[in-house]
Order: sequence, then structure tokens, then C-alpha cells
Amino acid sequence: MPRISALFPVLVAATLLVPTLAEPAIAERVPLSQQTAISDGLIAAAIAYEIGERCANVSTRLVRGLSFLASLRSEARRLGYSAAEIDAYMRDRAEKTRLEAAAWERFAALGGNRADSATFCAVARSQMAAGTQIGQLLR
Repeated sequence: MPRISALFPVLVAATLLVPTLAEPAIAERVPLSQQTAISDGLIAAAIAYEIGERCANVSTRLVRGLSFLASLRSEARRLGYSAAEIDAYMRDRAEKTRLEAAAWERFAALGGNRADSATFCAVARSQMAAGTQIGQLLR
């Protein structure tokens, strides 16, 4: 069995090399707004919220919704974003505007019409039946 003193140079080299290997991944990381899974999740949550507000026969699953939003935060952390970066992203007015526009666009693509409350219920029923992320946030 090798002595610790013989392994010391190898351990030092490995310790110095590991941060160097990790740096390119951080440097190449895209802005949080370009993480499709995060954006799509926020859009789905926004649509479910609006449906819950405008369709009398459907409500949002509050606990499930909060849990889902927490999972999006955890995913962003897993991808290497700091809590400060995530909070800044969530407070960014331009990003909120972009996500809101994307949510209404997706709602329209699902057959919804902001001016017609009946379409909110129709979209809710179809999304729940299909078991989509939007549907899972509704009851």
C-alpha cells in the first residue's frame, strides 16, 4: 500500500485540476431565460393560474403548483444558477413580460381566447384529459 506522502502530489494535482475542469461548464452556461425547461414550466404554471382565475368549474391545485415552482427552482440550482441569479431572473420585468406574452401565445395555440371565458374551461378540460403539465396543476 502506498504511503500517504507518495500520494500527496497526486492529490494536490487532482485538487487543482478539478476546479479547472469545472470552470468551462460555468463559463458556457446560458442565461437562465434560455433554459427551455424552466421557461416552459413557468409558462405552464401561468396558464394554469389564469384558467383557475377565469373558469368557475376549475381551480388550481395550490400545493401542487407551489411544489412545481419549487421544483423549477431546484432544477435551476442543479444547473448551476445561484439563488441570487434565480431571484434576479424572477424579478426581471422584461422577462416577466416575455413569459406572459409566451403564455398567452401558447394559450391561443391550445384553442384559448382571452376574450372568451368559455375557452378557458375548454382548454382546462383538454389539458386535464391529456395529463399535461397545465392539466396536472388544475382540478
